[in-house]
Amino acid sequence: MPEMRQNMNRVEDIVLIHYQEQPTIYARIEAIEPDIKKDWYRVTLLLLTIPQQIITWTLREEYINGATFTMGGNSMMLKKVEMIFHKGSPEDATQGEHRKDKCKPGKVIPLKNRTE
Repeated sequence: MPEMRQNMNRVEDIVLIHYQEQPTIYARIEAIEPDIKKDWYRVTLLLLTIPQQIITWTLREEYINGATFTMGGNSMMLKKVEMIFHKGSPEDATQGEHRKDKCKPGKVIPLKNRTE
């Protein structure tokens, strides 16, 4: 695996694939492996479609990190999807453990068989 810079897309990152400058489909990066060609990498992507599909593209590092490239004459780009936290910052998520004692436990409601 190549030495990865801090802002480089990594394995397990979610990216939005742009096709002809339009956001088209989400994918998860499954693997980034050096290609036989110097400075190129085989990038395996899991397309988040129904059904799921796996594709492998051969890309340069700058293309993996969001630079525009062409494929079959069409403009393409991988844009990293940043995580969005529901409430506040990531620090708030760790503070949630301290709030557990303030929350009341949920009530379990059993499901009844309708044939009874």
